[in-house]
Amino acid sequence: MFKTVLTLFRGSVAAAGEELEDRSALLILDQQMRDAAAAVERSKRTLALAIAGDQQEGRRLDATNARIADLEVRATAALDGGREDLAREAAQAIANLEADRDAAMTARTLFASEITRMKRQVANAEARITELDRGRRIARASEAVRALRRGGIEAARPYESTLPEAENTLKRLRERQIEAQAASDALIELDAASGPLATAEKLAEQGFGPRLKSTADDVLARLNAKRTQAA
Repeated sequence: MFKTVLTLFRGSVAAAGEELEDRSALLILDQQMRDAAAAVERSKRTLALAIAGDQQEGRRLDATNARIADLEVRATAALDGGREDLAREAAQAIANLEADRDAAMTARTLFASEITRMKRQVANAEARITELDRGRRIARASEAVRALRRGGIEAARPYESTLPEAENTLKRLRERQIEAQAASDALIELDAASGPLATAEKLAEQGFGPRLKSTADDVLARLNAKRTQAA
């Protein structure tokens, strides 16, 4: 008898829980959609910052290339005038600028990859939210009709397939953002510490292969070669 009463009690609690969930499902769905929309807006702001950063790197790259070209002309003139000391000073400045140029080009490559990924992510999220909103409107209309038919009593589960959709959409949005950021940070750290460029530079410093970064001697040699060709 006690077991029967306990089973009946547990069944009543489960039924009450399901009834509460049914009555609150639309409210839960509304809040989950607001959360998902807020996540998309944050992604859009991040995307806008990435685009702005890429444009800034582009302007910096253009300015650096212009300064390199100007200094090369001046250094060549100094060599023609017999002022190798000034030419060497200019060559060192050119080498430093070329390092900045390479860094800007790397940054733009990273920005381009990130921007492409984020655009795809935002577009996908917006499409899912649009579909979810359409389902929510249908569910709300269906709920109103069923309530009228039953004298104001709410229906049992008119939108059961839409609520899990909202939960999964929000979960995927957050997990994808966290995973993508972690992967991007790890890749940048790995490339900086032990990537192919770092290994190649280390070998070049020991005399195995050409250097990857320009030095003053490299710039002077290049300028002298240009002078020889022009003569």
